Amino acid sequence: MAVVIRLARFGRPHKPHYRVTVADHKAKLKGRFIEIVGQFDPAPKGKALGINLNMERVKYWLGVGAQPSDTVKDLIRKVEKAPTTN
Repeated sequence: MAVVIRLARFGRPHKPHYRVTVADHKAKLKGRFIEIVGQFDPAPKGKALGINLNMERVKYWLGVGAQPSDTVKDLIRKVEKAPTTN
């Protein structure tokens, strides 16, 4: 079973909202998934990044061989590059 990390589109027309899901590569985009590891809002309000990823789970899935889509790769890079506020 080849596992991928990809986006699943939700929301209204012209107002998309995405879930970052881990799924079998043969599953439908909005269909069966293994785990939801984050959310992505392409048009956030204010200065927020609009990306909410559970990096611990993302790194786990990448470690066991899951292949991220190109868009998810970019999102992971943005989250890792963003300054942490603690």
